[in-house]
Amino acid sequence: MIELAPITLREARAFVTAHHRHHRAPQGGLFAIACALTESAAVVGVVIVGRPVSRHLDDATTAEITRLAAIEGHRNACSMLYGAAWRAARAIGYRRLVTYTLAEEGGASLRAAGWRVVAESPGGSWSRDRRPRVDTHPMQSKLRWEPGDQMVASGRG
Repeated sequence: MIELAPITLREARAFVTAHHRHHRAPQGGLFAIACALTESAAVVGVVIVGRPVSRHLDDATTAEITRLAAIEGHRNACSMLYGAAWRAARAIGYRRLVTYTLAEEGGASLRAAGWRVVAESPGGSWSRDRRPRVDTHPMQSKLRWEPGDQMVASGRG
């Protein structure tokens, strides 16, 4: 069995560094939540919530799941963390929570937690002539997800 557990951002970042499939740990965050084995308290998954990466979404009422990582074989850990992140974000006053997946990822854990796709980005590089960057992230198309009950919670529906 697994259960939610507190975790520091530092500990969550270390877990992401060790277990995420294609991203490094984010620089910072607002809060993190862990999933741990009930018997041993061994962490099997973490979610890190921070300010939105997109400046267009950074409106002081929107947060973003910037990383979620879990050890394979722990059923429901990811969907449990997605749900907990939304409940925690709402509890501290956020009205919107977003996250992104690569278009080729299935999204089963997000759907199981009641999230839905709301947008698709074409992907590509963030580098621009006036602000060159070295791309270290996947540049494929991405899907933006939001919790299905968010429209009611934010008063937008």
